[in-house]
Amino acid sequence: MFDEARLDDEGAIASLDRSESLRALAGAGAQVRRTVAAAGEAGLDRLRDVEPRGVVVAAAGGSVAVADLFEAISRGASALPVQSCSSGSLPGWVGTLDVVIAVSQSGRAAGTLALAAEAARRGAFLVTVGAADSPLAEVGARAHGVHVPIAVVGSSSRTSMWAQATPALLAADALGIATVSHETLGELADVLDRAATDARPGSESFVNPAKVLATELAESTPIVLGEGTFGEVTARRAASMFGRTGRVPVAHGCLPDAASQIVACFDGPLAPGQSGGGGTDDIFADPFLDGPSRAPLRLIMLRDTSGAGDGPRVADTVVSVAEDAGVRVSLVDAPDADPLLRLAHHVALTDFAATYLALGLGFDPATSPHVRLLRGARAL
Repeated sequence: MFDEARLDDEGAIASLDRSESLRALAGAGAQVRRTVAAAGEAGLDRLRDVEPRGVVVAAAGGSVAVADLFEAISRGASALPVQSCSSGSLPGWVGTLDVVIAVSQSGRAAGTLALAAEAARRGAFLVTVGAADSPLAEVGARAHGVHVPIAVVGSSSRTSMWAQATPALLAADALGIATVSHETLGELADVLDRAATDARPGSESFVNPAKVLATELAESTPIVLGEGTFGEVTARRAASMFGRTGRVPVAHGCLPDAASQIVACFDGPLAPGQSGGGGTDDIFADPFLDGPSRAPLRLIMLRDTSGAGDGPRVADTVVSVAEDAGVRVSLVDAPDADPLLRLAHHVALTDFAATYLALGLGFDPATSPHVRLLRGARAL
């Protein structure tokens, strides 16, 4: 059972959060600043002299969000084909005229290592992002590529997203795929710092937006919806964190394409007033004969409140329909005009919420015994 009081108990948090996931998330802004400096020292600007035919981003597990973000920032702004790859072989077209960016926080993810080695064999320009003195760094060195070392003490691939993403964003700028200046990255780091301050463990549950969101998710059947330029990236990242870290499976989608399939759920079996739905308060219900009631549906709307655009917005309509149907709604608003900064705000808050969700349920956010069972079969 979820215990909200546990979120304000520093002793309970310390005993559960043995890997200091909250501390690692709080350092996201510092991750950006340190990695900008590390990328400069590594010579990432060499990419400005490269004119590739295409770009592939190789990432797996908790690093997949980096590949998603790279694809998203290139969409509509670049003439270069950009593709992500997490396992198997590189696309057949990759060769000496292409760039491959391989990302692994530990530098040891088997799938990413194999893709980086394959890129080196094919003669592609290789950029590697990961721990210094790691197998991935060695592959990059042998290929005469660029290795950007990242060092985030005590973190996992899930809590070091911004250390991994920063070199990829700088690479996109150097290749002309997107405009991501050092000034923009400085603003991004500031957004992450503010989010960390708002979501800090010492902030009480009733005013801490991440703790509030975790509490709302704890006993519901959640659906995460994103909107805007990076809506799919933020929604997928949130669903991944709520599942892998928070232990709660979450459906996700992005507006406008997912509007119909999400709204249709508002009159389904989990909707208020439906048989077995969480909104039914039947005092005569017998949990032994009838079975436990299903958790009520909840919409988590990752909303753009920058004021850009004219006329009615699909997000507002979906929220209105949900409220009319009696579906509970959690609004996560980001007011920044820059879509990358909005993404940073949404990711930071949902990352913290997923971590508090695990802690409130009594789990260590960083480790799962069932995930450990998989490690012999595959590298995560």
